[in-house]
Amino acid sequence: MRKIALLVLIISMAACGSKEGSHQYNEVFVTPLFEDSVSIRAIEFLDVQTLAFAGSKGMYGTLDANSGQIRSAIMEFEGNIPEFRAVGHTTNDFFMLSVGSPALLYKTGDQGAMELVYQEEGEGVFYDSMKFWNDLEGIAIGDSMNGCLSIIITRDGGKQWQKLPCSVLPKSPKGEGAFAASNTNVDLVGDNVWIGTTAGNIYHSSDKGRTWNVISTPIISNQPTEGIYSLDFFDDRIGYAIGGDYSNPNLKKANKMFTEDGGRTWKLKANGMEPGYKSCVQFVPGSGGMDLVAVGFTGISYSKDQGSTWSQLSEEGFYTLRFLNDSVAYAAGRDRIAKLVFR
Repeated sequence: MRKIALLVLIISMAACGSKEGSHQYNEVFVTPLFEDSVSIRAIEFLDVQTLAFAGSKGMYGTLDANSGQIRSAIMEFEGNIPEFRAVGHTTNDFFMLSVGSPALLYKTGDQGAMELVYQEEGEGVFYDSMKFWNDLEGIAIGDSMNGCLSIIITRDGGKQWQKLPCSVLPKSPKGEGAFAASNTNVDLVGDNVWIGTTAGNIYHSSDKGRTWNVISTPIISNQPTEGIYSLDFFDDRIGYAIGGDYSNPNLKKANKMFTEDGGRTWKLKANGMEPGYKSCVQFVPGSGGMDLVAVGFTGISYSKDQGSTWSQLSEEGFYTLRFLNDSVAYAAGRDRIAKLVFR
């Protein structure tokens, strides 16, 4: 019994002493799983094995991570084919939101078909991203209209959505919007929400969208094609943002930045160094906030030191990715979805 007790103590001490750290990856293996003539910029894991996606030409569906089986369908609306660039989910429902006017937000319905729960028409309507805090509260982000960003929020599990009036939002510079590039210009941690924009601003709310402030950042944003394309937070303090200029993807100046105070201040990282333009950045699970992966049509890049230095692991181009675990991710882009295994 004394030996068993000692063994339990040793295991407990080892577990308590273990710390997450960089995985020190050197390569990535890319396996195509789905190929079709569709652009996919929005993917989310619904559970540990089901990846949901939505894209151009009205296509949406799921991919089973275990079997590789794809189920897909085409959404039509009054004779038109919408383009989806934002998806989200709760425990029970999947949501997808189209760009352009009319903006169409669908959720899985009780009768086994997608149900339209929000519609918005008008000049300038263009929604970019969506995410949920929990099973009741979610947010979707769109370009500015009438002097402020377009932000819609649900508090009832996505059955109803209300657009925030400009009176409760910071005033937007003329033409400010967000890039519908990867469904990652918004991130949530706890009650916080951060939004990155084309003007290089970070919009922040610490109370689930009830009050807001805006932070200027040093990221490049002089041209309409420049700004923050993607951001990700490891916790409520540490975050990373990336962007650049998709029309000048080799531009490496002022396109990557880091915060360690919850987004109140941002500092440039790897300024003038690789990588250039990327459309999506994500912290790698289990790395203690040290590892990052960024993707774009320019390839797959990896950092093991919170984005201070980067190495390009592959020239395979993607628009967006999500991690299944600390070494496996799924990425989507032009005409495909693929499995990425990091080693």
